Amino acid sequence: MACNANKVPFLRTIAKRGLATNQCPRPLGQAAEVKTTVLNNKLVVATAEASLPITRVSIVFRAGSRNESYENQGSAHLLRIASGLSTKNTTAFAINRNIQQVGGSLSATSDRELVTYTVETTSNQIETGLRFLQDLVQPAFKPWELSDIVSQVKSQIASVTPQERAVELLHKAAFRSGLGNSIHIPKFQIGKLSSESLLHYVNNNFIPSRCAVVGVGIDHNTLSGFAQNLELSSGSGKSDSASYYGGDARKDTAGVISHVAVAGQGASLLNQKEALAFAVLKHAVGAGAATKRGNVNGPFGKAIQGAVTDASISYAPLNASYADAGLFGFLVSTDVQHIGKAVDALTRALKSGSVSSNDVNRGKALLKAALLESYATDSSLINEISVQAVHTKQVHNIEALLSAVDGVTQQDVQQAAKKAGSSKLSVGAVGNLANVPYASDLS
Repeated sequence: MACNANKVPFLRTIAKRGLATNQCPRPLGQAAEVKTTVLNNKLVVATAEASLPITRVSIVFRAGSRNESYENQGSAHLLRIASGLSTKNTTAFAINRNIQQVGGSLSATSDRELVTYTVETTSNQIETGLRFLQDLVQPAFKPWELSDIVSQVKSQIASVTPQERAVELLHKAAFRSGLGNSIHIPKFQIGKLSSESLLHYVNNNFIPSRCAVVGVGIDHNTLSGFAQNLELSSGSGKSDSASYYGGDARKDTAGVISHVAVAGQGASLLNQKEALAFAVLKHAVGAGAATKRGNVNGPFGKAIQGAVTDASISYAPLNASYADAGLFGFLVSTDVQHIGKAVDALTRALKSGSVSSNDVNRGKALLKAALLESYATDSSLINEISVQAVHTKQVHNIEALLSAVDGVTQQDVQQAAKKAGSSKLSVGAVGNLANVPYASDLS
């Protein structure tokens, strides 16, 4: 029988030695310079060159749910799920087998504005990764494969949390269509979208002027050559500008808990100064104590503390910035007996437009910490440069962003707060809505 006497100490020694000799990597945002090129066909290429064991490359399209019409609602959601299906050139089995053989991964994400395909492989296998990443932007949407994913779609819809549903309804109330389209496929559309409808959506939105190819840990010229060889359509790519309306969208469900999202107009991403002011405001208004048993800071935290003292409550500021519009407000969840007081208190704090200098300084410090974190690793940096590249066709370095945050004044933040509070409010609510006020009651 084998002796076990030395197994644990030996493994512990290796673990301790490995931990002691492991060096903390330098923040990627400081180590790598981001290069940006706009090709002749208006496609944007952005890279952060660095010596990394893992290379990440994303193809990003402005093809999110805001581009859907009533007839093809849910197309962006299906694009995300169908990324694992067969393409025009390769079967699903071949894609999975070849990516797994090189130890890589392919993934897809989508939101209201963007659809993103990403490959991750070791640096010496990136050519294989790029080959199959290129295939993903040429989907086939075979009818029998679309039928096979219906159960997966239903499972994803069933797992959407009530807080997410409240935010979705908030966008519906605020924008009606366009940005008001849900990032999830409507139940009445499940199994109804045809291959032809999805291919038409791809041809209209997967076009060079709406595309950015970004990479971390890859040579800029290599990625530019890959981007030039992408086979993209020449569709119209038209989309309507966002119009803010305001109002209510509600869904009653069983139970005693209410989830309510309230917001006014925010800032668009293209207005950098105003967008940064709203970003500072999000951190300044407060979302509870930063430490266990710590003080509650900010107008939102103090408003809740003064209005609801004997109930379990969850709340958070909400800041959503898009290419040409934005929302700013809050999301709150508590029992039906206290939801009215909570919503009224947070709404008064939102409409007051009052933010102290201490709140602004704290908000700026928290925002800078968040920006540094987003530029610190390759996995977060590629998401950051993807959004900037596809929307603005340029990528700011971290020093420029931190300097811009320092330039935000208390007056800028107060103006942002007044813009959100003075606009017509929108309300999205899910749960027991007996005591949830309407948007007209909050004005």
